[in-house]
Amino acid sequence: MNSKIPHKLIFIYNADSGIRNVIVDSAHKIFSPDTYGCSLCDITYGAFTERSTWRKFRKETDLQMVFLHKNEFAKVYASKFGYKFDFPIVLVETNNGLEVFVNTGELNGIENAELLIDLIKERSL
Repeated sequence: MNSKIPHKLIFIYNADSGIRNVIVDSAHKIFSPDTYGCSLCDITYGAFTERSTWRKFRKETDLQMVFLHKNEFAKVYASKFGYKFDFPIVLVETNNGLEVFVNTGELNGIENAELLIDLIKERSL
């Protein structure tokens, strides 16, 4: 395994988990997409389902990936380590803890799954 390949990528959506939040988020994406606050959600999911390009990449990559909503991240990581990040974000878990892999500003500038996939591949090699 290449030494630059991350231990684990942690994708954190700027949304909370739960069926109510999923319904509200889907409606927001449909009726007011310009004000939707999670670019990572837009990149990886349509209004209701995962984008096929992203799903294919996720299934075929050797990278270990974990997907969390911001409330799930807070439960798993923030209470233990006091991490504070803006969301959405992609973190990498290393022997030294969590580090930013793709920051919020970068995610906000990415227009589609293909561009995110290219960035992940570039930074993982």
